[in-house]
Amino acid sequence: MQNDAVVTVANLRKAYGPVTAVDDISFGVQRGEIFGLIGPNGAGKTTTIECIEGLRRPDGGRVEVLGLDPQREGDSLRPRIGGQLQESALQDRLRVWEALDLFASLYGKSVDWEPLLDHLGLAASRNTAFAKLSGGQKQRLFVALALVHDPEIVLLDELTTGLDPQGRRGVWELIADIRSRGKTIVLTTHFMEEAERLCDRVAVLDRGKIVALGSPEALIRELGEESRVVFSIDEGFERESVAALPSVTRVEIIGERAIVHGHSERMMVEVVNALSGAGFRFRDFRTEQPTLEDVFLRLTGRSMQEGEDG
Repeated sequence: MQNDAVVTVANLRKAYGPVTAVDDISFGVQRGEIFGLIGPNGAGKTTTIECIEGLRRPDGGRVEVLGLDPQREGDSLRPRIGGQLQESALQDRLRVWEALDLFASLYGKSVDWEPLLDHLGLAASRNTAFAKLSGGQKQRLFVALALVHDPEIVLLDELTTGLDPQGRRGVWELIADIRSRGKTIVLTTHFMEEAERLCDRVAVLDRGKIVALGSPEALIRELGEESRVVFSIDEGFERESVAALPSVTRVEIIGERAIVHGHSERMMVEVVNALSGAGFRFRDFRTEQPTLEDVFLRLTGRSMQEGEDG
């Protein structure tokens, strides 16, 4: 990855009446990376990406994309970026190929969209009306429309919302493939697994502010998030049988489930040995690694679901 920023956001602020949606945030996006704006609904992700696209005028701060101001130099910038909005629609009767042909005609430069149909798995649906497409097919079409003019930067806002797990993973493969063709991608998501899977770096937003910035791996490591061992227990289990282990920091009992927290890579082995040695029966034993969800909880004191305030 080249070390040059193609998107610069400095002290960005945006309010809607008394509500501050984006509160003095700053970050840069490097050429060729996948950068994620993550956080619950209402965190300021969509407002930020719309300011980058030039769809929203900031109240303060600076936004620069490919060396251009999206507000003052939007005509020069738009042919070089492609965007997929959180809420998009086309005319119900518009066919897939007609949509691509129409969008291609709007740009001075466009790619041959026929191979794009094959590449995005839409070839069999080329004559299908928009209203007849599945949710996953619609999302793929909107990505195709964002790529039809061969942009340098692709901006994707909550691309997989509403998709089933299989459809979501299909879109993940698509995003990774777009990056492999040299594109820079800025995406928003409230799915932490998605951010961990796709993003080189993320900005974690909460209530309009950036509360953490870095690679998912670094954020988890730097905050010292704990690993967990989870198992089902029978009546008579004693918390102290594992709580005293040097690798264990705390033990939670929730109904018939025990959750053992700790840092050592040997914690799993030590817990199994302790349980076996004490004669306790256990079932459904598994390990859980820390996630960005844990990072958000540690930073804000709330889960992502609790943070979804509109």
